Amino acid sequence: MTATGARKTINLALQGGGAHGAFTWGVLDALLDDGRFDVCALSGTSAGAMSAVNFAEGLRKGGAEGARKQLADFWKAVSLDGALPEAGRMVFDGMMAFWSATPAAVMFQRAASLFAPAELNPMDINPLRHVVKNAVNFEDLRASAGPRLFIAATCVETGKVRVFHREELTLDMVMASACLPTVFRAVEIEGKPYWDGGYMGNPVLFPFFTETACADIVLVQLNPIMRKGTPDTAAEIMNRIDEVTFNAPLLQEMRAIDFVRRLIAQGRLVGTHYKAIRLHVIEAQDELNAFGAASKMSADYDFFLKLHDIGVRAAKRFVASHFDDIGVRPTVDIQEALG
Repeated sequence: MTATGARKTINLALQGGGAHGAFTWGVLDALLDDGRFDVCALSGTSAGAMSAVNFAEGLRKGGAEGARKQLADFWKAVSLDGALPEAGRMVFDGMMAFWSATPAAVMFQRAASLFAPAELNPMDINPLRHVVKNAVNFEDLRASAGPRLFIAATCVETGKVRVFHREELTLDMVMASACLPTVFRAVEIEGKPYWDGGYMGNPVLFPFFTETACADIVLVQLNPIMRKGTPDTAAEIMNRIDEVTFNAPLLQEMRAIDFVRRLIAQGRLVGTHYKAIRLHVIEAQDELNAFGAASKMSADYDFFLKLHDIGVRAAKRFVASHFDDIGVRPTVDIQEALG
């Protein structure tokens, strides 16, 4: 049921994380259903980019209810019960395996270390391309008003992040954000090759600093920053390496947010373009971690629904606890979070 009352303006930062992106679906569904949030901009990488683009496309076509339907249809379509073409099923499994540390995933990654995508996937089949192409009218999306979009991809040649904006966005740009180099050939855009954006921003936060007036960022977190204990199996070690690697750029940006906030508090940035960012996080790490790394490669629609429900509950907990804080104060102690 949509709530009434005061409205809050937020930016949304959506992490990638394989099948766990269905958690983000649940979070977005709950925020849309709440009815009190105006989304100024969305930053997304990989699975987060898929959610961001479908969120914006749904709003364009039918407002909040249109966005809820768009997201639901997308996650149904990418499941093995949905609209994935038969030729893409095996590739989809391999793509999901990139995010996990199961024995099957380890075998896949070993094969990927010996064979290029042109050999493992000679037809360069990407099942997500089929789904996204059918779901999103990029020409109309580019021309329409709505939340700003910041979709990150990594330039193969320079190793730098590139952020694609709504007014230029194409299918290739979204696919570049989710281009896993062990599975797919690099996506060429304007003569340059691109890989998954997670290497340099999962997701990027810096566009929010200068390209939107809103100072509140709500990070929908899939990958834990803190995981207690030392992994002692090959699978656990590989999983933690992936988490550390894909969190590194995010941690750097969080440190920058904290540094700027302290300078502003000291009165040292008066008259500059800098603003004090208020960071918030919606997460359910205990519940997501309980599924294990193998779950990140699941394409079962019933599992997506479980993740969706966890996301809904997490978003409702956040809203109940912190709605009044938005626009007033951050709800994440960055120094504590970074240790």
